[in-house]
Amino acid sequence: MLIALPICLLLATGFVVVGVYTERKVSAFMQDRLGPMEVGKWGLLQLIADLLKLLQKEDIVPRAADRKLFLLAPAVIFASVFAGYAVLPLTPDFQASGAAVGIFYLMAILSFDVVGILMAGWASNNKYSLFGAIRSVAQMVSYEIPLGLAILCAVLMGQTLNLQELSFQQGIYSSQTNYLFGLKATGIDVTSWGGIFTWNILRNPFLLFVYVIFFICTLAESNRAPFDLPEGESEIVSGFQTEYSGMRWALLFLSEYAMMLLVSFLGAILFLGSWNTPLPNIGPVRLADWTSGEPGTIWGNVTGTFWLFGKAFLAVLVQMWVRWTLPRIRIDQMMYLCWKVLTPAGLLLLLISAVWRLLMV
Repeated sequence: MLIALPICLLLATGFVVVGVYTERKVSAFMQDRLGPMEVGKWGLLQLIADLLKLLQKEDIVPRAADRKLFLLAPAVIFASVFAGYAVLPLTPDFQASGAAVGIFYLMAILSFDVVGILMAGWASNNKYSLFGAIRSVAQMVSYEIPLGLAILCAVLMGQTLNLQELSFQQGIYSSQTNYLFGLKATGIDVTSWGGIFTWNILRNPFLLFVYVIFFICTLAESNRAPFDLPEGESEIVSGFQTEYSGMRWALLFLSEYAMMLLVSFLGAILFLGSWNTPLPNIGPVRLADWTSGEPGTIWGNVTGTFWLFGKAFLAVLVQMWVRWTLPRIRIDQMMYLCWKVLTPAGLLLLLISAVWRLLMV
């Protein structure tokens, strides 16, 4: 556990190096421009230059701000996001905490992020900061409803809150029998096939639609476009981040990218087979056996890390793609989508998942 915590911290912070550079290049590609090119080869040192700039900037606290809350808010936001990594199973054998209620813990700790954002907006004593914080609270609290329903659909399929158990269920090392499309009536046992056939999105095909709802909700939870209203620079300067500068602003920025990666990991674990390979065994061609080593072996941990990180990074790329493709929506459109579209759809899919689970038994 003690060894795992620094690894999780390095994972969250190290992703910022990759994520910021990648987003700049992805956005440049989509807008037909070059992106960073001058600082280092292909602009690879641009992030180092930005970091040095932020370190040299003065850490300003507005005179009328609530100093204690103002200084504490970025740490609360970052800590709540970072703590979520503690229950992620990164390989068949590596998980910082094997909590039996990992999903419940993850949802609870991520909800605390709202408190930090509200602290930042209120303590800044700036009307634009407060508007951004209120927007963020309304948005995140609202979208936690369909997000929770989406997660509950996956939990119904696995009958467990342990993320590692859910991971094992979606591969060739599952202790339970997996049938084609999750239907025992088909009589086709696909456990030995492995690959995508044992992922949750095929154990219950309706979970593919659930994953779409989950993905949309995570964009709102991460304050990513088109749901970046809490930091709408064209309306409220920069929202709850307006009064922050230097490394405290960088900490808020780091938290956003850490949240992007965290929800991408969670989506991969719940719906996309976690650290299991997407390649199935096809007759004598044992692709699943070759590309996913046994738990407890070095090869098993290497391949598990590769597949889980690959799925998570692909989800991050899609988040970036969405940001630079779709315009920001209005606040009324955001609430309409949550309460009149995603929540009813989530309830319906939860009912379908419950019936599907009964058919599996």
